[in-house]
Amino acid sequence: MELGLIGLGRMGGNMRERIRRAGHTVIGYDRNPDLADVDSLAELVDKLQAPRVVWVMVPAGEPTRATVEELSDLLSPGDVVVDGGNSRWTDDEKHAEALAAKGIGFVDCGVSGGVWGLENGYALMYGGTDEDVAKVQPVFDALKPEGEFGSVHAGKVGAGHFAKMVHNGIEYAMMQAFAEGWELLEAVDSVTDVREVFRSWREGTVIRSWLLDLAVNALDEDEHLGGLRGYAQDSGEGRWTVEAAIDHAVPLPAITASLFARFASRQEDSPSMKMIAALRNQFGGHAVTAVSDHKGADAPGADVTPPAV
Repeated sequence: MELGLIGLGRMGGNMRERIRRAGHTVIGYDRNPDLADVDSLAELVDKLQAPRVVWVMVPAGEPTRATVEELSDLLSPGDVVVDGGNSRWTDDEKHAEALAAKGIGFVDCGVSGGVWGLENGYALMYGGTDEDVAKVQPVFDALKPEGEFGSVHAGKVGAGHFAKMVHNGIEYAMMQAFAEGWELLEAVDSVTDVREVFRSWREGTVIRSWLLDLAVNALDEDEHLGGLRGYAQDSGEGRWTVEAAIDHAVPLPAITASLFARFASRQEDSPSMKMIAALRNQFGGHAVTAVSDHKGADAPGADVTPPAV
C-alpha cells in the first residue's frame, strides 16, 4: 500500500525504512528538506492515491494539532489520519471529531520500540473504528515485531494512546525498582561486582526482562555510571497516568512514586529538605548545614551546631 508519513526524525525515519522493507511505498515529509521526499504536505497528499492513509509522527500538543488541522483541509472523505506520536487520549477525541465532520477517519496509535524498532519491530496499540483500522492494517503488520504479539486494536478512538500511556507508567515504576536495587547493591561493601549480579539475573529469575538487559548494557558501557548525572526527564505520559488514576479513583502508589522520584532528581538542593532540617533543628537542636554565599556543604564553616535547647 501507499503511506504518507509526516515527521522523519529518529523514530519516524526508522519507521519509514521498516515499512519500505516490507514492500510498501512511503512518501515522507519533514521540515528538514534533507530528510523529506516532498516539499510540503500538499505535495505529499497529491502523490498518494485515494483512499489515502497519512501517519503523523510529530511532537504531541500544538505541532500535532496544527498538522492534523492542515491535513483536514487537504484530504478527502474516506481518507484516514493516524496519530502515532505521544498525544494525550483526550486530544485524539477532539481530532477524530473534527476530521469526522469532513468524512475523514482517525486512528490513534501508541508506538513503543525506540531506537531498536527498525530491526526488532515496534509494539503498537491503536484505537479507532474497525473500518479505519483495516485501512491501516498493512502498515501495522509491517511495523510490528515478528510473531504473535506486539500489536493490538485496543478499542475506540483514544484507546491506543491511553494504553501506551499506561505502558509508560508501568515502565516508570519498573525502571525505578531496578535503579533503587542497583543503588543499594552499590552501597554495601559485601557485594563486590554489582554489574555481574545484574547480569546473572538475566536467566532463571522472575525479573528478567528487556529493561534488565538494557541495564546490563549500560553497566557494560560505564560500570558505576560515573559518567552520568542523576537527572531524569519525563515525557509527560507518567503525569497523565497519575492524573487519570485520580480521575478514576484507581490507586497507583508505585507509578506515582516513580514519577515523583524523577522530579527529585532535578533538584540540586531540595527545598523540602531545607524545611525538614529547620524543623529538626527547632524541636531537637539537631545540627544543620548552612550555605553562605552559595558555598557548598563542604565549605569551611558549613556545619553549624546550635546551642543546646
